[in-house]
Amino acid sequence: MKIHVLRSGLPLVLVIALAGCGSGGETFELNVKPGFVGSIRSTSYDGVSDDLLTAGLGRTGLAAATPPATSASPTAAELRRLAIYNNYRALVDMTTAGGYGVLYGPNVDAGNVAGTGEGRIAGTEYIAFSDDGTGQRNVTLMVQVPASFDPRNACIVTATSSGSRGVYGGISTGEWGLKKGCAVAYTDKGTGAAPHDLAADTVPLIDGTRTASAAAGSAAQFRAALSAAERSAFNAATPDRFAFKHAHSQRNPQKDWGLFTLQAVEFAFYVLNEQYGRPIIGAGRARDVNPANTLVIASSISNGGGAAIAAAELDRAGLIDGVAVSEPAVDLPATPVVGVMHGGTSVGTSARTLFDYTSYANLFQSCAALSQQVAGAPGAAFVVTAFAANRCGALKAKGLLTASGTAALADEALAKLRSYGWEPESAVLHASLAAFEVAPAVSVTFANALARASVKDHLCGYSFGSTTAQGLPNALAPAALATMFATGNGVPPSTGVQLINNLSPGAALRDLFSFSPSTGVQDFNLDGALCLRNLLNGSDTAARALQAGVDETRRSGRLGGKPTIIVHGREDALLPVNHTSRPYTALSRSVEGAASRLSYVEVTNAQHFDTFIGLPAVLPGYDTRYIPLHVYLNRALDAVYANLKNGTALPPSQVVRTVPRGGTPGQAPAITAANVPPIAATPAAGNLITVEGSTIRVPD
Repeated sequence: MKIHVLRSGLPLVLVIALAGCGSGGETFELNVKPGFVGSIRSTSYDGVSDDLLTAGLGRTGLAAATPPATSASPTAAELRRLAIYNNYRALVDMTTAGGYGVLYGPNVDAGNVAGTGEGRIAGTEYIAFSDDGTGQRNVTLMVQVPASFDPRNACIVTATSSGSRGVYGGISTGEWGLKKGCAVAYTDKGTGAAPHDLAADTVPLIDGTRTASAAAGSAAQFRAALSAAERSAFNAATPDRFAFKHAHSQRNPQKDWGLFTLQAVEFAFYVLNEQYGRPIIGAGRARDVNPANTLVIASSISNGGGAAIAAAELDRAGLIDGVAVSEPAVDLPATPVVGVMHGGTSVGTSARTLFDYTSYANLFQSCAALSQQVAGAPGAAFVVTAFAANRCGALKAKGLLTASGTAALADEALAKLRSYGWEPESAVLHASLAAFEVAPAVSVTFANALARASVKDHLCGYSFGSTTAQGLPNALAPAALATMFATGNGVPPSTGVQLINNLSPGAALRDLFSFSPSTGVQDFNLDGALCLRNLLNGSDTAARALQAGVDETRRSGRLGGKPTIIVHGREDALLPVNHTSRPYTALSRSVEGAASRLSYVEVTNAQHFDTFIGLPAVLPGYDTRYIPLHVYLNRALDAVYANLKNGTALPPSQVVRTVPRGGTPGQAPAITAANVPPIAATPAAGNLITVEGSTIRVPD
């Protein structure tokens, strides 16, 4: 037996030559555990009492209003079940009227036919850290292999976590792959919901259970890089605070989202061959399931979709065959020579980075929410009107708005958002995003991450912690911390953890209630928002660090000619199409030219948060206005799969014109197929999206 060591792209490859009785021999590629993979845990699920997709809850349990119970000291199994329940529900509309169990859901089969079953899927789940040897990276990788996986018809789908969530944060995307019999490769991409409790010095492990930091050692899922003395000083000055991995790992994980997604695929190949590869006496198993005979689709939504695109761009080993993503977060080059035209009109501001446009929204969104142009918007009742009016006035005092009177200032703020790249159709969403503090949470998290700031830096005066009803910092309830791995989203507000303004005069306060030092009023902490915004162009140490971090996250548009479909909702107010999918399509098509196989599908009456559609009692009006974009991610996956499997042509870039459900807000009629027309194989001329040179042209 001869062993040859080869380098083929990213993975290390061992080739075994087995001598035969005659003049020849048989050559095998040996299955080798990737060097970045730590110890592996595996659990098999029978598909009855527990399973890969629903953790035993089934279609009915996932839709139940009451979450699964946990004990006072929750077990890993309890946390997994609760994590799957919460993460699935966080990304899709869970109402039958909105499409759950009808257009998508565990009971809807791979052919998109709704059945009456519970949709549990038997199989084996493998989990490990991507460890660089320091014990500090510890990015979670997970592979789910359904019992229906056929090595003769092998496929892998990625489901990188969305937002700042943990490893189950892409479970609703994983559903598509599991039902196809594909292995699903997940990663938390260096983010996660469970924090380092700096007061008690406890940390999460890979399964979400918690232990003392010293006892966890290098097995901690995340530990803030503080010495004992630094932690003591931090707690004395700012007690009852938390460090979160995305914000405070000091590693700028966004720059490596593509790498971690590729590592999840490599991990998938390894575990598949440990399960299905032929045994080689004395040498392990053959790498029979490999990129040459396995169909691999990179997929997910939001930040996870951006990670899939980054992975496709980074792929040098031919691991990924195609891409299907929804509403991806993508940062373009600093000077992208691309243009965006909508309805024959040039979009003046486009292709800005996530931190750029989010920090801009953080300035103006709460004031814009008061505009009479969006009166009656969903979520408007949750906006603190007095504080929003104060923000409008404070923006004028700082010279950022010029109108007179709150009404006119709100209109001006709304116009500023429009001119900065938000589509007019998304205007009605600013109120709910402002009410739920989306822009401050994202801006603070990404500022810390991009600048590689330590939790002790309190960048722009912010920290994360529990607060009283009056907004004063306090200790978080133990039960909330114990389950945060399963209930949190990795950014405040989440599971009782709020964004805190340490610089509020008199005492630190929850950011929502705090006073700005320079204005002396409750204006949603304008000073903090200005500090964050100034990091983009400032020259101090933190600003330079953030600017360098942003440059590390920029994508090239070079997808290697992989068949790709991007779907995005035109009304997206979190990741506006003019800063993300539209200019990225123009960039990719221009740099790859005739080799490009990218199709962009823009969906009308669709926005970023499908889960909000499923809250008719809380956010009436989402249900009447918006259709579930998740339907179109599934259709994009179907189309890419058909292209790779059968050579079916990808649909051209196009606008899909959906039909809102209408009716009374909070009581919209049930969705039907007519509301969500298919992606057309041959779109009408008025729906075609084209790229001419480096300019994308999107019809009204």
